[in-house]
Amino acid sequence: MAGEGFVVWFTGLPSAGTSTLARLLDSELRERGWPVEVLDGDEVRLRLTKGLGFSREDRDENIRRIAFVARLLARHGVAAITAAISPYRAARDEARQEIGRFVEIYVRCGLNTCVERDVKGLYRRALAGEIANFTGISDPYEEPLAPELTVETDRESAAQSVARILARLEALGYLTPADGNSTARAEHPAGVRA
Repeated sequence: MAGEGFVVWFTGLPSAGTSTLARLLDSELRERGWPVEVLDGDEVRLRLTKGLGFSREDRDENIRRIAFVARLLARHGVAAITAAISPYRAARDEARQEIGRFVEIYVRCGLNTCVERDVKGLYRRALAGEIANFTGISDPYEEPLAPELTVETDRESAAQSVARILARLEALGYLTPADGNSTARAEHPAGVRA
């Protein structure tokens, strides 16, 4: 392991790819010798935040609890990865303040692509009015204003996104370059900005 723990906080619309990227990053960090824990939003809601609904107050409390656990993990040398929609900017900013060693990754993806990817059919149900407070449809998603990195999962592969995330973590000093040359993995696909 390379030092103090840190938190990688994925945020984006439902079906944007946060869970997929979290799993891939988990694997990459483990290969580098890091102890890693993934706090996936769906799994957290089954255990840690069971009973909370989807009102703004409940969503904010969900994020507070995830941030608390992530901070404890990071304090003990773990790379904690969160994959929760976390739609409200103020709650993410509060998490950043509490955690400190915090890297926000905005998983940007067009709404149409998210709808196409939705294997659970939640967008279809939300569009039909069957699900209230659904982020991106009947509830807002507030894009990050200054994330450490934006990946565009409707324009780049998951492997490209993870390579860019690793390069950014190296540039920020959270990781040491795996091969001594991080620039090759930091190349941006055409039209994609950090």
